[in-house]
Parts: sequence; structure tokens; C-alpha cells
Amino acid sequence: MATASPAIPDGFHAVTPHIMVSGAADAIEFYKQAFGAEEMLRMPMPGDPSKLMHAAIRIRDSIIMIADEFAGCAAPASDGAAAQVTLHLYVADADATIAQAVAAGAKVTMPAMDMFWGDRYGQVVDPFGHRWSVATHQHDYTPEEMMKGAEAAFAAHAAAEAAKG
Repeated sequence: MATASPAIPDGFHAVTPHIMVSGAADAIEFYKQAFGAEEMLRMPMPGDPSKLMHAAIRIRDSIIMIADEFAGCAAPASDGAAAQVTLHLYVADADATIAQAVAAGAKVTMPAMDMFWGDRYGQVVDPFGHRWSVATHQHDYTPEEMMKGAEAAFAAHAAAEAAKG
């Protein structure tokens, strides 16, 4: 057996998301359509080749591991509720990527908008219950500028909520 070197395999980063889904093969196809993912590896579940015990996809320079849910490893709620983790994706055009994800079957939970920290940012939930934030970095702000923008954004949100009654 060959010795692994370096400690982090080529192409991986120090942190790699590993998501559980109900329907991993379908999820891979969705991620290909929605985000331009490339399938790297697919390993069927022993005894049930319709399920995947492990798979890996690459979205540009990042790898995501995927598996079908099984005893002890559950996917997000089947009622469409999002996972408690958000996968953040930087892209050249957030609006176009969100539209592409919607065309593939995602639901917008936050339309893309210019944010106080300098990104064009929105969120979608994929058909498998995972939340994705999609952003295009537009401006580099100082921490002070971001704080001032955050205060204005939170004040506007509070005013809008108060106006609802």
C-alpha cells in the first residue's frame, strides 16, 4: 500500500464539506447543472448499488464529498427544511449563478443584493435541503465601513419589521 503524502491530498483544502443527502446520485446531477460541478468519484453502497456510500465532486477549486443517508448519518429533513450549515460559493456573477441554480431546481431564500461587507450575495436551498450562499465580491471595505453599513442595514430591517405591525 502506498503511503499518502502530503497529509492533505492534492486538490483538497484543510476543511472539506461532506454532506449527506437522500438521493446522492440525483444531487450530483443537480450540482452539475446548478453550479457546474465535475464528478470526481462515485462508490456505490455495498449491497445496494442504487445508493452511494461515497462520492466527490469539484466546483472550481473546491471538493465536496457526498453520500446517501444511512443509519447514523441523516440528510436534512425531507420536508425541504434547510440543513443547519450553509455552503458558501464565490462566483463571477452571483445573479447568473442563482438563476442557473433556480433553473436546475433550487429555491431562492434570499434574492441577490449588494451587502454592506462588499459582496453581491443571495441564498438558495437545493432540492436536497442544503442551503447555499452565492456571492460575488465587489468592494473591499474597512472594518469601520462594514460596521457603519451593518448598523444602517439592521436599522432598516428593524424599521421594516416595525412597519409590518
